[in-house]
Amino acid sequence: MAQRFVVQAGDPVLRQVCAPVKNFNGELNSLLDDMKTTVRAENGAGLAAPQVGVSLRAVVIDVQEGYFELINPVKISEKGEQRGAEGCLSVKGKQGTVVRPEKVKVEYRDRGGKKHKLTAEGFFARAVCHELDHLDGILYTDKAEEVYDLPPED
Repeated sequence: MAQRFVVQAGDPVLRQVCAPVKNFNGELNSLLDDMKTTVRAENGAGLAAPQVGVSLRAVVIDVQEGYFELINPVKISEKGEQRGAEGCLSVKGKQGTVVRPEKVKVEYRDRGGKKHKLTAEGFFARAVCHELDHLDGILYTDKAEEVYDLPPED
């Protein structure tokens, strides 16, 4: 498990619609392991494969509810609305106010190819929607009501 470089806004891979994962193999496992290492090292809530330069439909989410790997995820329903602050490991130094669903249901496959369903609410739903957007070349800044600079870190 290696930490990977997180590509930044302006890199064309972040604007691509990602290809579905077809091979559930050791290469996918290595990618997912590296993404887990990277999201934790960066203190993020989630990471999508294009953020590490790989145009595949794979995301990892690391939130209070636990650690999740979503391969070929598809949003099947959403309910409610929440407005809140979002940042992104690929948009360093900025934050924005984004409206997201309060609750979302997703179908996905695990690293072995087995199909699952997931229901996420609150911040977990926000993280899922944020990462799924990455798979379609969408950044939170595209949806933000406002984007502002964060104060510099000490």
